[in-house]
Amino acid sequence: MDISIVAVGRLKSGPETELCDRYLSRARKSGRPLGLRRIEMRELAESHASRADDRKGGEAEAISAVLSGADRIVCLDEGGEMVDSEAFAGWLRAGADGGISEMAFVIGGPDGLAPSLLARSHRTLCFGRMTWPHQIVRALLLEQIYRATTILSGHPYHRS
Repeated sequence: MDISIVAVGRLKSGPETELCDRYLSRARKSGRPLGLRRIEMRELAESHASRADDRKGGEAEAISAVLSGADRIVCLDEGGEMVDSEAFAGWLRAGADGGISEMAFVIGGPDGLAPSLLARSHRTLCFGRMTWPHQIVRALLLEQIYRATTILSGHPYHRS
């Protein structure tokens, strides 16, 4: 299974980028033996429209354009479902075992995701009810993907 992380906004150099790069590298390495062929990040430019709904609509179009190959779309949104790390790992394993070719995780811009995109998603997850900057959401998601690979491989990184 391939994993794509589609994120609105570009990371600038700094500690968030270093953290994301570290977890991406770890997830790629530990995911290969588990059948995760590719884990990639796709960054999209933020919309500069004057109205929030217009920004979300423009960003939804850009996101949709890169989701054409995804069998599963998972949106990250503060109104989504909260799951623990073991459940997340099991869900990734079930996706890979179930023949999903590509799972795409979508992170919106400062205004969030358009309702049309949320309606298209197969699942919506959240990292708590607080609002997070996209840089931190990326780091959290990449860490959870890495953690899932360690749970599935029996590595001691995760402690229940």
